[in-house]
Amino acid sequence: MTRVLVTGATGFVGQVLCEELTRAGFSVRAALRADRAVPACIAEKTVTGDISGATKWGVALEDVDLVVHAAAHTHVLHHGPADVGRFMETNADGTQTLAAECARRGIQRFIYLSTVKVNGEGGAQRAYSAGDEPQPRDAYGASKWLAEQRLWAVAANSPMQAVVVRAPLVYGSGVRANFLRLLRWVDHERLLPLAAVENRRSLVSVWALCDLVVRVLEHPAAVGRTWMVSDGEDISTPQLVCRIAHLMGRRARLVPVPVPLLRLAGGLLGQKAQIRRLCGSLTVDIAQTRERLGWSPPLSMDEALARTVSWYQSQARPS
Repeated sequence: MTRVLVTGATGFVGQVLCEELTRAGFSVRAALRADRAVPACIAEKTVTGDISGATKWGVALEDVDLVVHAAAHTHVLHHGPADVGRFMETNADGTQTLAAECARRGIQRFIYLSTVKVNGEGGAQRAYSAGDEPQPRDAYGASKWLAEQRLWAVAANSPMQAVVVRAPLVYGSGVRANFLRLLRWVDHERLLPLAAVENRRSLVSVWALCDLVVRVLEHPAAVGRTWMVSDGEDISTPQLVCRIAHLMGRRARLVPVPVPLLRLAGGLLGQKAQIRRLCGSLTVDIAQTRERLGWSPPLSMDEALARTVSWYQSQARPS
């Protein structure tokens, strides 16, 4: 049985990914920061500690065929100098060290989960594609772009095959941060000043993302390329609020406030980045992913949102 090492295996994406890999017939080994209980879908676990340029990967990689590197120091709205250093240490240095050790040990294929923030922060006249000139705008995006470059450099000098997947905002069961906050706002029928927003956003459910990762693990056309992923449907923030409200049986309480006024208020309140995400556009083009990999999202956005709302109502709704 083909053995896959998954970093970030107990995280939001990693847990679903391990389930999908097991369902697809792979044997999963989880690389953990600290020893802890893992779901039954994970056949083995190994403790590697924090990921950095100094991480020792020897034991974790014994008898491993494929690697999915999903662990990262993730994006935060308000990061300071310490976070900038962590982004580079974990995302760039850590990825380089893991990739180099994989190459040295003859790992067949290395899948790196990256982010559309490598492309930029949106606002472009057209959807982002893998061939666009990267324009990361913050330390997180820059660290992921540097990690990609270092992975390609390692792969160029070894037989190891590399694949990069760039995702926009990921939602689904277990989601945290801004999407969970939006679910709670809608659930509480909060008044949201977003009715005048006319943006377009690409999203991807955790199930679609993991389905694509399973596809690129062995697909011959995936090698040596970067792949964009999304649900295949772009949506405005007001439309997203209305769909969630419908699924929850709640009222979508949207009021029209001019977007420039929202941006001004966001700047004054220290919420500039959050307002930009709520009001701005950011779309990705998955045409090549569909055509060259023969892949389509396994769920519609409505189906994935329904799953997410069901999870929220059963497990994440405040008591």
